Amino acid sequence: MADKGSISIQFAAAALTGALARGMQAAPILRKAGIDPALLSRPDARVPVQAYGALLRLLAQLLDDEFFGLDSRRMKVGSFALSCLLALRGEDLGRALTLLCRSYNTILDDLRVGLVRDGRRAALEIVPTSPGQPLFPFAAETLFVYIHGIACWLARRRIVIDEAEFPYPQPARAGEYYVLFSTQLRFDQPACRLWFDAATLSLPVAQDTRTAQAFLNQAPESFLVKYRNPDGYSRRVANLLRRRPPADWPVADAAAAALRCSPATLRRMLRQEGTSFQAIKDRLRLELARDALARPDLSIADITALLGFAEPAAFNRAFRQWTGTTPARYRRDQIST
Repeated sequence: MADKGSISIQFAAAALTGALARGMQAAPILRKAGIDPALLSRPDARVPVQAYGALLRLLAQLLDDEFFGLDSRRMKVGSFALSCLLALRGEDLGRALTLLCRSYNTILDDLRVGLVRDGRRAALEIVPTSPGQPLFPFAAETLFVYIHGIACWLARRRIVIDEAEFPYPQPARAGEYYVLFSTQLRFDQPACRLWFDAATLSLPVAQDTRTAQAFLNQAPESFLVKYRNPDGYSRRVANLLRRRPPADWPVADAAAAALRCSPATLRRMLRQEGTSFQAIKDRLRLELARDALARPDLSIADITALLGFAEPAAFNRAFRQWTGTTPARYRRDQIST
């Protein structure tokens, strides 16, 4: 997912797995959700968050399964709403998440989700119920997005994920994880874990059954975009940077001065919004890189200079980290489609 409100087509392809296994055809489902089926052959294509949300709602209805066939037991339509309402009974976020995990562990057979504490850190953890059982990446992605999105909503703020761990090799769509989860990613780990400040668990639950109705009516978009303040510091920083070419972007302290706050305040406010000055720069550079690579008149060296990198090798490393592929391969894939 990106700041422009889009998500990789690879997530849509993964979401279709359960429907395809039941003999359904992808094309009519995608068309009904407002997605061109031809995009499935373009791994770098993106779709609007609204269209992806429509696809998830449609699949849930077709399968009567809000987990899209990712578990041996169906998560029947309505289960998500009941889990959210159950979580509201928690007085603070820790108790609410404990209730939410208990609900999912009652619904699902193949996965177990829970809270892990390690000193000043805490984590949401997903493990298979059977030791040694492989974990389907899209199942972990989906469950984490669900639970983290609910947590952000319950606390009425973005819950910052300090580090995300996954028990499988880095997938091709791992570039999306920087926005979905954290800029600190680790793969081939013992379990799926989203690490955050344990003090967050003491936050009071700031929602009720009345506000739950609006949240549920807007699902899944409401948890795909997490809890973001359109007038927050992250938006202000992004707007500040967009007014200048990347080579002229200010350092964090200068950006803080331009925004009339101290560097410490800027760091704290961005952290509360689930991001950092560097992460905002990376996301903007990625947007610019994708647009530039679509222009055949620009060489890789031209784009390197345009984005403010010292040399093509540095741009190549950064782009691979963001997307899992190289700029040259990304450009070839775009041309071939």
